[in-house]
Amino acid sequence: MMKRILTILTVACLTANAFSQSSSTIKNQNKMKLNAGVLTTKLAESKDFYTNILGFGVTFENEFYLLLHTPNHEAEISFLLPNHPSQQPFFHKPFLGQGMYLTIEVDDVDSIYNDLKKKGVPIKIDIRNEPWGDRHFAIEDPNGIGIDIVKYSPPQDK
Repeated sequence: MMKRILTILTVACLTANAFSQSSSTIKNQNKMKLNAGVLTTKLAESKDFYTNILGFGVTFENEFYLLLHTPNHEAEISFLLPNHPSQQPFFHKPFLGQGMYLTIEVDDVDSIYNDLKKKGVPIKIDIRNEPWGDRHFAIEDPNGIGIDIVKYSPPQDK
């Protein structure tokens, strides 16, 4: 009986020790939240597109900076005027309209696809199912940024 109690206590101590080590590792990590930023002269066009077409909200706005959030407030994107005197030179060069895309994960990709088609938004990649399971389509924002709107799903067995 004593051996059984010692075994239970040993397992309990080892479990508690392992939990406290993994818990302290998590506590020591910095919390991070990604906010993509685009240097562009098209602040008004970007605001119109993201709020009226995609349903984003305005978090903050002034004459040289625009911060928008997704409808559920889980992510943000910002737009900054290039060459603004309030910013360091590192943040002066404008985005040139190539080599960037955003992915927006949604629950009902077909509904959003149909809504955007009704609004007359040009579809760059028509809605499709991929062999790896995604169902998606793509549009483009006023800055030339590709936006992949996707419903992630496990691959379909054939």
